[in-house]
Amino acid sequence: MLKLITFLSQGDARVGVVRGGRMWPLDDVLSANASKHDMVAVIRDWDAIRKSLKLESPGLELTDIELQAPIPRPSGAIMCIGKNYRDHVKEMDKWKTAPALSAQDVPKNPIVFTKAPQSVIGPGAAIKYPHGLSSQVDYEAELAVIIGKPGRAIKRENALEHVFGYTILNDVTARDLQKRHQQWFIGKSCDTFCPMGPWIVPATEINGEDLRIQCWINDELRQDGRTSDMIFPIPELIETISAGITLQTGDIIATGTPSGVGSGFDPPKHLLPGDKIRIAIENIGELLNTVE
Repeated sequence: MLKLITFLSQGDARVGVVRGGRMWPLDDVLSANASKHDMVAVIRDWDAIRKSLKLESPGLELTDIELQAPIPRPSGAIMCIGKNYRDHVKEMDKWKTAPALSAQDVPKNPIVFTKAPQSVIGPGAAIKYPHGLSSQVDYEAELAVIIGKPGRAIKRENALEHVFGYTILNDVTARDLQKRHQQWFIGKSCDTFCPMGPWIVPATEINGEDLRIQCWINDELRQDGRTSDMIFPIPELIETISAGITLQTGDIIATGTPSGVGSGFDPPKHLLPGDKIRIAIENIGELLNTVE
């Protein structure tokens, strides 16, 4: 299985490919190509790049490199889906954060919001606890869809043709800010509130519509669901968003979180400095971050 990563080399971001436990910088396995340092350009040219890959050298150990988020600074907003798992809708009843929507009812249409691009961090990077701003910081383990082929007014039966691949995303949320402002952008977009990675797995390698998704906080399993339990599956999300918005190569859609978030417990189990978060999605890998 091939995976695509962004990593740091002498202070510069570079793109590499992973197979097994080893990594090859694209510089080393392709002829001169201006796109090989930019993940979005690599996604755009992937069909040609894939055919010309020659992973003949020993490559590098993953432990020898510093991983970044696969798309370290998205050029557009990160589109996210709220309340896309029935059990999560039930556990969030007490918050009532969506105007004119009873959280006791399953949403009739996808709830779409955004996160700021500057909230993105990579594997191993610290989530900065927003002292003085929020005391109710929460985690949300999510499958993120990476768009490959651009399009507008995409029909759901054709939607997966526009998916390049998948990664893991933690939709970190300040629940008190989310409740105070109603519109979710501020509570979802604090700096470091979007850990993402460790890599992108191309959609040709896995079926994103039925993957196990789990989240541990300090080795306590909190979330355990399957992407097949989504209220609005990936093709419907793409159809809904693209109805009036042109999706571009490299756009990110975070597809929602299963039950087990900190706010769903009684009493709540919000994140605290020192907490370790581990998210695993079947056939993709693990994303680990610590709260500082």
